[in-house]
Amino acid sequence: MPDRMPMSRRTVITAGALGALGAALPIGAAHAETAPPSDPATAATSASGSPRPNGPRLRFRAGGTFKVVQFNDTQDDEQTDRRTVELIEKVLDQEKPDFVVINGDVISSGCETRLAVKQAINNVVWPMESRRIPWAVTYGNHDEDSLPESGVDEAGMLQIYRSYEFNMNADNARGLTGTSNTIVPISSSRKKNREAFSLWLLDSGRYAPDAINGQDFTGCPTWDWLRMDQVAWYREQSQRLEQRRGQKVPGLMFIHIALWEHRFMWWGGVDTRTEADAARGRDRHGIVGERNEDECPGPFNSGLFNAILERGDVKGVFVGHDHVNDYVGDYYGVKLGYAPGTGFGAYGLSGDERNRMRGGRVFELTEVGDEVSIATRVVYARDLGIDLTANDQPMEPLPLAPRQEQI
Repeated sequence: MPDRMPMSRRTVITAGALGALGAALPIGAAHAETAPPSDPATAATSASGSPRPNGPRLRFRAGGTFKVVQFNDTQDDEQTDRRTVELIEKVLDQEKPDFVVINGDVISSGCETRLAVKQAINNVVWPMESRRIPWAVTYGNHDEDSLPESGVDEAGMLQIYRSYEFNMNADNARGLTGTSNTIVPISSSRKKNREAFSLWLLDSGRYAPDAINGQDFTGCPTWDWLRMDQVAWYREQSQRLEQRRGQKVPGLMFIHIALWEHRFMWWGGVDTRTEADAARGRDRHGIVGERNEDECPGPFNSGLFNAILERGDVKGVFVGHDHVNDYVGDYYGVKLGYAPGTGFGAYGLSGDERNRMRGGRVFELTEVGDEVSIATRVVYARDLGIDLTANDQPMEPLPLAPRQEQI
């Protein structure tokens, strides 16, 4: 394989190749049934957004329950802070989830070689892989920070992820912006091949381009946003699921960068910023949890929330990106929330409290007739006996398995 992977779709967009706003650019466990993984270098592309055909199959437990854990912003190089791995392992052993999503910024700058990228990834996914827990990732704004040194872009990382037996990331869908937009189906406990729930994993991108139509973004947020073709893809796939099932299939959506609606929910309005406004937001939307930094969406509202309201199947949108927020509320019938940052090597709170917010979010799903109830909570490192000292504690990389050594 070449040392340098081809540029990702988001890299092209960020470099200023976006012709017009919204234009679609061509793009290149106990309750999981598994089969040997196919070779990611030769496997045929599966259906749009679907994990590989011979990958894990998820199903509600016999009692109609299913547990998902969301980790966020592990964000480190190959010498991952040892407490990041300790936190992941302790949450897995305590919660025993059926599926795990690492919701963006799996790695960051500092990986100077392709080997270092593989090691950084392996450090945070091996806890799931070694426990035979199905997992997948979304992409964040920092995942390509090491690209100039390592030569590994998001497409190259996807090939690494899909080399693991229990990974459920989809291959790239032709003509769709972003890397590995994925739909993970969960079958009913009562009917093996009947979808009861869907987990939507979308790539929210990296950074806004330098300019569009000759106008720069001075004074605007510099983060990326979901493109209109991704919103249309969600809507179309949602309709197909409904047609196949005969009714809407409920689900949760995971993206790295917050929607503007996260901010609107917290402040109880669009142009409001007082404590009285926040109190109104908390009361109206039943918000619980902390907000210790501004939400950081991109300069444009993607329209995704409007599409979700129209379809009525996605019951919650959960994000990361802003490491020291962990709140959740009900925004006009849709749960909007954060998981706190998981990685001890990334920024946190200030001073001695730097690591107080480290943790992961747990989702407990329960089949109730044809519906699925959703309960969610956060598990914190501070409650698991993990050292919260405000320093760095790098570890030696975990050994790679033979398959990952070779890829």
